Amino acid sequence: MPIKRIEIRWRDLDGFGHVNNSTYLTYLEEARDQYLTDILGEAVHRTVIRHIEVDFVSGLTQADDYVDVEVALTGAGSSSVTLEERIVSTMDGRVAATARTVMVHTDETRAASAPWPPASRRAIEATLGNTGTVPAGDSPHPA
Repeated sequence: MPIKRIEIRWRDLDGFGHVNNSTYLTYLEEARDQYLTDILGEAVHRTVIRHIEVDFVSGLTQADDYVDVEVALTGAGSSSVTLEERIVSTMDGRVAATARTVMVHTDETRAASAPWPPASRRAIEATLGNTGTVPAGDSPHPA
């Protein structure tokens, strides 16, 4: 899984000295954006989140110092990708959160989904091929 290391900033903390739960989403976004840009290049600018689910496993504080955010492409459709993500404390290796995100490629107006361009589709298939994960019922090679 690719990892992005992110420093826990003072502004990330709530009044109780814990990383605010909304900040977990920012950490996930930073890593996801980097990961998808590496795979899709400029096509990433026409993707939007259609679904995200987060399980908050463990709290983080300033003492954790940094987190590693892991992202893996685990599935793809004609216009979507599914990602599995984890936030891990670098202080002790504990998982702070896990997430599953569905991103959709859109048309020029960003109002409706649109099939992946051929180059993006090849990059997605190559990434799925490298992980050995192809979701059931979603062949990486169209018939």
